[in-house]
Amino acid sequence: MPQVSRLVFIVCMFFPALLAAQVKDTDLVQFTGLTVTGDSLRPVPFTHILIPRRNKATSSDYNGFFSFVARKSDSIVFSAVGFKKGHFVIPDTITTRRYSMIQMMTTDTILLTETVIYPWPTREQFREAFINNRVPDDDLIIANKNLAMLEMRDRARKMPMDGTQNYRNFMQQQTDRLYYYGQTPPIAIFNPFAWAQFFKAWKNGDFRKKD
Repeated sequence: MPQVSRLVFIVCMFFPALLAAQVKDTDLVQFTGLTVTGDSLRPVPFTHILIPRRNKATSSDYNGFFSFVARKSDSIVFSAVGFKKGHFVIPDTITTRRYSMIQMMTTDTILLTETVIYPWPTREQFREAFINNRVPDDDLIIANKNLAMLEMRDRARKMPMDGTQNYRNFMQQQTDRLYYYGQTPPIAIFNPFAWAQFFKAWKNGDFRKKD
């Protein structure tokens, strides 16, 4: 009899806990669904899904699909970048162990504060660069330099050259080739000095046939 009484006492001690565990197990639900956009029903990948009351979280996959174990009456929060947060409460009246839904996410406009990026970290460095920075040549100065180079080349062609001048002419050709590397070199027909020399020779009669 003492052993029977002890057994009854142990059963009475653990029966409420077992009954509560069974009740809690019946609250478990396999919660599945999709997260899609509200306007075009396109999947919203990697949506963050949170159960704040129990500090549990998961996320949807690339196709917006999610599946996890939840409980009845759990409040679910859906959040994704560029969308407003969605809220859903699992009904406590469902009779099955599975529950599915489609969560529509509403597009949200995010306004970012203005950010100004400067190339110099301090005002002193900006002042130093502003004062001492060399301003590149404009198009007119570059054109004048190119014309002066062509003029000197035309003058050199009309003068007899010795070995030193031939060497300089060869080096100038190499320099010009590297200078115009990757771009179209100037054409002599567009040289204004060559046209001036042509008209001058034509007026002087240099192109007339000589008997």
